[in-house]
Amino acid sequence: MTTDFTPQTRAPLPEATAFLAAHPDVQAIDIVLSDLHGVGRGKIIRRHELESLFRTGRAMPASLFAQDVSGHDVDAAIHVMQDGGGDSRCWPVPQTLGYQTATGRGVVLLQMETESGAPHPLDPRGALLAQIIRAQGMGLTPMGALELEFYLVDKERDANGRPQPARAPMTGRRLSGTNCMSVDELDEMAPFFDAVYEGAAALDLPMESLISEYAVGQFELTLRYRDLAHAADDIVRSKRLLRTTARRFGMEACFMSKPFSQSSGSGMHLHLSLNDVKGANVFGDPSEGVLSPLMLNAIGGIRASMAESMLILAPVLNSWRRFAGTVYSPAANTWGKEDRNVALRIPSGSAKSRHFEHRVAGVDANPYLVAALVLGAALDGINASAGPGPAGADGAADYPPMPAGWLEAINRFEASETMKSIFGAPLHQLLSTVKRGEHDALAVEVTDLEWQLYGTTL
Repeated sequence: MTTDFTPQTRAPLPEATAFLAAHPDVQAIDIVLSDLHGVGRGKIIRRHELESLFRTGRAMPASLFAQDVSGHDVDAAIHVMQDGGGDSRCWPVPQTLGYQTATGRGVVLLQMETESGAPHPLDPRGALLAQIIRAQGMGLTPMGALELEFYLVDKERDANGRPQPARAPMTGRRLSGTNCMSVDELDEMAPFFDAVYEGAAALDLPMESLISEYAVGQFELTLRYRDLAHAADDIVRSKRLLRTTARRFGMEACFMSKPFSQSSGSGMHLHLSLNDVKGANVFGDPSEGVLSPLMLNAIGGIRASMAESMLILAPVLNSWRRFAGTVYSPAANTWGKEDRNVALRIPSGSAKSRHFEHRVAGVDANPYLVAALVLGAALDGINASAGPGPAGADGAADYPPMPAGWLEAINRFEASETMKSIFGAPLHQLLSTVKRGEHDALAVEVTDLEWQLYGTTL
């Protein structure tokens, strides 16, 4: 795993000075580092501190990467950190400084570096940068976009203390029914989504299509196709925008993979292609009706390690509930053309813009880790001239069986030399340790459902 890094990957000082000039009333800025889970960790700094952040960075503890989802240190993970979790320097990510219309504050994403200026080996964004640099060394530029599915729920719980669908801001009606692709439902939600798009414009965040999805209160936003690093940044920024805006409307944006047992899960599909040095898409069809051999090699590489990679795509216990209903939530190692039940789908469309869609990841996955995984495995396949295997459901039999659950996914990931190669040994070990700690903590927790089933029955 290469660690080459240049200062050009840090945001330049003129971004800060231009922001301050354009927003003279802004007095505070959120500075956000994504942890292993994609949760934003950081600080709110004052206006006069922004230029200093861009000039000299800001120290933050690397132990943030050894925390579980709730922000608690995982003791075993702290022990495997070579530096004991001490402070490391963080720098602003280019083109992520913007104004938050919902909060009245600025916001900028951070990435962590080592003393030598290399990406910190535990920073998920650094893992993605390493794979992008690897691709560039092969004369390729990764391009992509991620789709964002989510639920909007009322901030108030129902009579049983359970989450319930949000009320539409325009009508006050509580959302009900599976109004898949309902334009009228979108119109009822228009005040909220108008505020979201206004916020996206202020952040220069390229949000595009909006649809109501296949469950009550479930929606999907698409984002513009562009370079893969900023495509992953877009998901982090979009989640923050949706959360901060929803709170102002008496709602919460929910990014659980399966928040309701009887409703559809929420995915985060990744669309990926590779450009050559002239900007041409190497996944484009070489002739009519013929798929690019390089794209098929990439699909072959992804399929070869898919069973080992599931911890990245389904990182928490709840992630695995999404696969209980497999319609449009592929749980098998499959590929095909224009088939939404396969894991790797090749959409129809222009031959020049051909790409594939990786459909396995839940919306609870870390977008940097997902992008690093898919790109890294695709490059492995290209280097190995891997075949894609048979298309369709029957093709899954040619590959190792997929993990049956979260613990098996942790075990497979931890034992995988391919995952260690893609993420680097330090991040691979830390991910395995943190996730095992989360699993063990949940395994000993007695739930309310257990009391209902067994408490006074057995």
